[in-house]
Amino acid sequence: MFPFSELLMEFYTSLLALVSQANINMQYRINAHIISTWALLLPHLGSATTCNLKASYPAPVASNGWASQLVVQGLTSPRGILFDSSGNLLVVQKGAGIVHLEFDDGGSTCLEVSRKTYLINSTNLNHGIALSADGRTLYASSSESVFSWAYDPTAVSVSDTNQTLITNMSNDDHTTRTLLLSQKQPGILVVSRGSNSNIDLEAADITTGHSQIRAFDLNNITSGSASYDFATSGRLLGWGLRNSVGVAEEPLTGGVYSVENSADEIERDGVDIHQNNPGEEMNFHGFLNASTQNQGGNYGYPYCFALWNTSIPNVGSLTVGSQFSLDQNNTINDTFCTTEHVAPRLTFQAHMAPLDIIFQPNGTEAYVSFHGSCAPTCVPTAMAL
Repeated sequence: MFPFSELLMEFYTSLLALVSQANINMQYRINAHIISTWALLLPHLGSATTCNLKASYPAPVASNGWASQLVVQGLTSPRGILFDSSGNLLVVQKGAGIVHLEFDDGGSTCLEVSRKTYLINSTNLNHGIALSADGRTLYASSSESVFSWAYDPTAVSVSDTNQTLITNMSNDDHTTRTLLLSQKQPGILVVSRGSNSNIDLEAADITTGHSQIRAFDLNNITSGSASYDFATSGRLLGWGLRNSVGVAEEPLTGGVYSVENSADEIERDGVDIHQNNPGEEMNFHGFLNASTQNQGGNYGYPYCFALWNTSIPNVGSLTVGSQFSLDQNNTINDTFCTTEHVAPRLTFQAHMAPLDIIFQPNGTEAYVSFHGSCAPTCVPTAMAL
């Protein structure tokens, strides 16, 4: 058996490296999700080069013109990565904190860590990471809160104390809190919070804050400011979103998109349909300017889901991407789902588990990394970018 976690990590971090090679003058990050390694996907520009780091598993299959290479080992559950203004890598590790990595370039796809600095030691941090536009403020999340530190990329240091910006986000099951700091609207921080369980009925109550994406204005925050309460503060971009791990801002228009991990083990009218339904989703949440168009809607969960495979009981006129109900009664049914909820912009195969989305700088393409999941009761879907 090869270490599955290392192979997964190589796929996920390939997403960041791919877009960073396209001369993108933007801040990018990827939510990694698995443990122990960081890897690189780069244009294959010449003859094969032997790198010092060797993976102990079969290499991912890269498209023509691309090659992948292991560049970091020994990390502890890395969940989010981004480059700072000096071009060095920041990695938030679940239950460990944030580490700063500098690399030596050995040519071709060979990178090796030349310096590792532990910036923040914290057992609470678990996923989200972001940097301010000037690169001088570092943000990270736990399951309960969002924090900030003053950051010096030259000295490779953070302030001795942090500030708690957002609180009241604790729940079970989906405990990651993805962070997106807007490039179009500086100082606006988008936070995604998932559900309390596979089918979390509390998410149907907007006041719980479960399964929501909200935006918070940090521009007027001072050292003495009170923390935002996630459930009652900020700007609601969308709710009824089971677990939107990937969140991105389209760089030209500023439109906010998310990719959704939908439910497992579902039935419709008492028939098991979980192998091929529901579909995973790409959703649109409007803009972070003064516009409210396409914003604040309910995307269906926990009652409505996106259809992927149409071989379900009583499919009627439903097509791929239609919102459907698991059961039909007088109040919750397919009509309720299709007329009162926001359908996804794209629907992906069931259980592909999208973990991040990143746009090209011209907005013409989006890259999505897929975990592949639902084992052991589902037919496995491939890890892919």
